Amino acid sequence: MEWQPVILSLKVAFTSLGLVFVAGTAAAVLMRKAHFPGKAALEAFFTLPLVLPPVVTGFLLLLLIGKQGPVGRILDQVWGIQLIFTPYAAVLAGAVVAFPLMYQSVKAAFQSIDTTLEDAARTLGSGEWRIFWTVTMPLAKHGLLAGLVLAFSRALGEFGATIMVAGNIPGKTETIPLAIYFAAESNDLNQAGFYVLIISALSFLLIFGLNLWNKWRGNESLTREMF
Repeated sequence: MEWQPVILSLKVAFTSLGLVFVAGTAAAVLMRKAHFPGKAALEAFFTLPLVLPPVVTGFLLLLLIGKQGPVGRILDQVWGIQLIFTPYAAVLAGAVVAFPLMYQSVKAAFQSIDTTLEDAARTLGSGEWRIFWTVTMPLAKHGLLAGLVLAFSRALGEFGATIMVAGNIPGKTETIPLAIYFAAESNDLNQAGFYVLIISALSFLLIFGLNLWNKWRGNESLTREMF
């Protein structure tokens, strides 16, 4: 069995996760603190990839980063870079579809924070940057972890958007979901089953680990309340 799709999928998922962690956290901070006309529309835009069919998201990305797209044309003419049908396109597709999950989790975590704790830090002379890293982020860590797990799992299993912008080039852009689809299409059920087992096991372990951690955290909180 070929392990290349597994290795590529993990690379794509981890790279996408780094992008959505930064972008999702920044967007959640913006939507928490800022008040401006069109805020509701912007939030709907952030969540859109969650409800759109992945192939539609992929088509929109294709229009954006393709050779004739506004971003694709600039990258090609100015720097000679082509994103389409490269692993970078797979990363972009994974990041776009995973972004809403990270954003929603972080936003919910930030909204659950008792703002009086942040205000208390301000009265003690802490700056906003220090408050964010020493008060806000630690208090939101549970939501952050949940968002990371969900976003990673989503990026790992992305198919529709990936095939639109990255294609299925063996050894270059073939991720696990693409390998499953084309193996099944060619009636190679053993290979398809192997990749299904791998991605199912990875996803199960991630969710199972998150559930165990939440259970341990709940037991720890109960113990503190008793004593």
